[in-house]
Amino acid sequence: MNEKIKDFIEKIQNATSIAIVGHKNPDGDSVGSALALKELININFNKNATVIYDGNIPKPLELIPLRDDMCFYEHIDPSIKFDLVILVDYGTKNNLGGAESFVSKSDFIIEFDHHINDEVIGNLCFDDTTKAATSQIILDVIRNSDLEMNQNVIDLLTLAIITDTGNFKFVRNSDVFIDSAYLVDHGADMGHIMNLLNNRDRKTVLVEVAAVANAEFYLHNKLAVAVLKHEDYKKLDGRGELALGLLAQMRGVEFVVLFKEHREDEIGVSMRSKTIPVNAIAESFGGGGHLFASGAIIHDSLENAHDMVIKAFMNMGLKL
Repeated sequence: MNEKIKDFIEKIQNATSIAIVGHKNPDGDSVGSALALKELININFNKNATVIYDGNIPKPLELIPLRDDMCFYEHIDPSIKFDLVILVDYGTKNNLGGAESFVSKSDFIIEFDHHINDEVIGNLCFDDTTKAATSQIILDVIRNSDLEMNQNVIDLLTLAIITDTGNFKFVRNSDVFIDSAYLVDHGADMGHIMNLLNNRDRKTVLVEVAAVANAEFYLHNKLAVAVLKHEDYKKLDGRGELALGLLAQMRGVEFVVLFKEHREDEIGVSMRSKTIPVNAIAESFGGGGHLFASGAIIHDSLENAHDMVIKAFMNMGLKL
């Protein structure tokens, strides 16, 4: 057992209050990793960690193990100070939302992340940008220690891998399959976990499919662009992964962009790529993410945001 893992275990053993925090509007990796850590701490140390989130948790995650143990930050006494906070899958401090107030007050911060962080805020960091999901880093700690897993931990870590790899579509190295095989060997049921995620509201499916039906195409049809205006965005549950996935399935499409009109002057932009990293484009608008799956929020009109992002893709050297 290496020294970092020993320090991690010692910090949990000595903590009297523990909070686990992921990024705002958490996805499957953020939720799965946070809840897996909560359960891991419970079964190995007999301690109850509080999982705190801001934003909305997508409906497809409603049926996963321990979902009801997630606590919205406004439902927690703001005067509470946790002496240990564990950050998972957060990317950047700005992604913590309202939960950041609990992070900043804590005595010690441990972080597990696979994003490129612009500002590392953990005192003890388990960061690995080569991993496809943060849950893989947690699994590494488990495999290199005496910590025990139960079925909930196994299923949650597996779910996190499945969702952050887009059902294994975005796998770039073999360790995803090695880790998944390890979890299957220990009792993960891939079919059952994937079926838990088939839980979308009808209205959500319909607005995403409509956005795909009205998509525009640029760069000799290599770039597919869809838009969800504000009245439809209010019906959206999650990030629009269904629309992004459907557009990516079209022959010849290499890049996908989904614009989501949060408000008149706040536009969410999700970007996906099959071939060339798009994180630099997201970063140019103040966002970030993974090499081939990134996003940003642009404080401008939908029309201007649309034109600026299309121009950014054109500046990659590709021609209309």
